[in-house]
Amino acid sequence: MSFYSVIERYSDFDIEEYFSGVTENMVLSSMRKENLSSKDFLNLLSPAALPHLEEMARKANKLTVQHFGRTISLYAPLYISNYCTNHCTYCGFSVVNKIKRAQLTLEEIDREAAEMAKTGLKHILLLTGEAKGITEISYLADAIKVLKKYFSSVALEVFPMDEEEYRILKEAGADSLTIYQEVYDRDIYREVHLKGGKADYRYRLDTPERGAKAGLRAVNVGALFGLGELASEAFYSGLHAKYLMDKYLETEVSISLPRINPAEGGFQAKYTLGDRRFVQFILAYRLFLPKVGINLSTRETEEFRDNLLKLGITKFSAGSKTTVGGYNDKNQSTEQFDTSDKRSVEEIVAMIRSQGYQVVYKDWEAIW
Repeated sequence: MSFYSVIERYSDFDIEEYFSGVTENMVLSSMRKENLSSKDFLNLLSPAALPHLEEMARKANKLTVQHFGRTISLYAPLYISNYCTNHCTYCGFSVVNKIKRAQLTLEEIDREAAEMAKTGLKHILLLTGEAKGITEISYLADAIKVLKKYFSSVALEVFPMDEEEYRILKEAGADSLTIYQEVYDRDIYREVHLKGGKADYRYRLDTPERGAKAGLRAVNVGALFGLGELASEAFYSGLHAKYLMDKYLETEVSISLPRINPAEGGFQAKYTLGDRRFVQFILAYRLFLPKVGINLSTRETEEFRDNLLKLGITKFSAGSKTTVGGYNDKNQSTEQFDTSDKRSVEEIVAMIRSQGYQVVYKDWEAIW
């Protein structure tokens, strides 16, 4: 069994028709349960739940404190290459976009890492475009070994790999994997992924599971909101996280809610996830999956991120640069997307502490 079989069970499911029958009592009943079913999760994602966000928020805060304490873990992305062989209509790295491209040498990666390490961060997310023939596994393994001199945790957000390839990078020092399905709707997936390995829906869908099988300690999933129908994408993202949590008990599972930001190529999102529904989705995730990590990136604005801190979030990105070579102010490439929260790590730390929360720079390290 794979998550694809879960998707298949909902192939004829009409989420809008289901929502039309959701009542206030159904929402309240689902909200107050200790263990929620997939239908309860749907009820909390429905329009009928919107008048009850305050009660959902109180429970979400309580559950988060219960399982995570009053803590926020920090991380930052490190882009080492933006070469890509995929034609994805929504991405600034798409092969058809005439942008400035670069790939760092190991010496340049060392300099970037040294600059990032000055902030005190110990967890980083290693990013590349999806160009397997250009960004080789051996190059990534060598890059990880460089980064491990500075950071206790190196997570991967690169092209999907086979299980054995993840084992190679785990041996090099990587411990976590972020891989967004982007859009769970298969028809839309085909429409927006026109060329390259990313066009293989099933291979990408099974990627988080291959990472878990390879022994990576943490896996992060999510949908890119704006591509598909909003509640449907939130629903399948939540089911994906639950599937992984239920099957891989030793794997730490997290979920992200990236919203499309302006990128090279001029893509216009078909769906717009407003702030209120964004909050609703976070709260629904927390009530449905009390132990799931929830990440919030610098795609979101300062004020919005500050207000969301107590509603179920467990991880913040801070001081993010989305260009290759960005931390040394030697931007060698076009940025993947525009960040909205441009505060420094120090400013993010001060904000978190001002709200009575503890900043976690490091919560894991391998014992070799």
